[in-house]
Amino acid sequence: MRRILVSLSLIAGLALPSAATIAPASADAPPASNGKPKFTTPLVHAHRGASGYRPEHTLAAYRLAVQQGADYIEPDLAMTKDGVLIDRHEPEIGGTTNVANHPEFADRKVTKQLDGSSVTGWWVEDFTLAELKTLRATERLPQLRPESASYNGQFEVPTLEEVLELREELSAETGRTVGIIPEIKHSTFEHSHGLDPEVALMEQLTKFGLNRPNAALWVQSFELTNLLRLRHELGYKANSVFLVTSGGAPYDLVAQGDPRTYTDLITPASLKTLSKSINGLGVDKSRVIPRNADGTLSATPTSLVADAHKVGLDVTPWTFRAENSFLPVDYRIGTNPAAHGRIADEVTRFFEAGVDGVFCDQPDICVAARAEFLAR
Repeated sequence: MRRILVSLSLIAGLALPSAATIAPASADAPPASNGKPKFTTPLVHAHRGASGYRPEHTLAAYRLAVQQGADYIEPDLAMTKDGVLIDRHEPEIGGTTNVANHPEFADRKVTKQLDGSSVTGWWVEDFTLAELKTLRATERLPQLRPESASYNGQFEVPTLEEVLELREELSAETGRTVGIIPEIKHSTFEHSHGLDPEVALMEQLTKFGLNRPNAALWVQSFELTNLLRLRHELGYKANSVFLVTSGGAPYDLVAQGDPRTYTDLITPASLKTLSKSINGLGVDKSRVIPRNADGTLSATPTSLVADAHKVGLDVTPWTFRAENSFLPVDYRIGTNPAAHGRIADEVTRFFEAGVDGVFCDQPDICVAARAEFLAR
């Protein structure tokens, strides 16, 4: 908890609207530089891998995503009991592994408070890495993605180190730089269990030579405390992304009694302040183009992309998914929730709105839509 408390001064320094109160970075950890390697833009981020086709957060999902042309792969990070960063959507793993089928772990099922909500399941921090390696990944949305579910039980839960090794391997195989955009999940929760994902992440990034301003790397989080700590205390030099939901507030601020919401934090004045420490926003796509009351996509984007670009911040909305269940009403085809609708047309609307990248579950569709958009 000491590290969280140290960072409270930085959070307090984000009093709006003044940017001058941001704690200055040290000489070896400059403020956000926006130094970026060369990619075709807008970027296509494989959201948890090619997660529309393979169980998410598996090496197989990342390999397929790169084969489909994705620019970046996205691991979500949680920590084991023995302090290893592994790749899972949440610290609770009941929905993404076959842990429920392992009777030896039946007594590990417990209820915990996760960001203020009671959640029952099996938790990464209650397992050693060796124990987690006995589990296998499963599809989180089997009714919508039966093809992916057919791969249940085939793939291990990877470590961050294994994902970073795969990134290097895929870059060599394809002859192009494959980027990586890891997300630190629930940092406040992790610290409350005596874990330090930020230090562990820095160790891995340093080991793989990625802690530099022009690396094909973005670190992202729905919390601010850890992003500021990385930048101003731990010497992080690459790009960082503040993730923003459609409503609510960052849990680290909630836990600290800070009343600001995500909406407060993306006002023009706040963005100017944040731009001193971060490089981009990863936003719920409704923050860029909202949906109308009837579920159709609005004809008019918000000002967020322009506001962010004005202060040098990139904007990358999430998540583009092909299934009708996730699409605006006017982009669906038929009534089957699992059938693919007009995702290419939807994502093109966001390209037209000026976004810098998109998170996609089906990277091949977004890559093809980008090519058609750029060819106009």
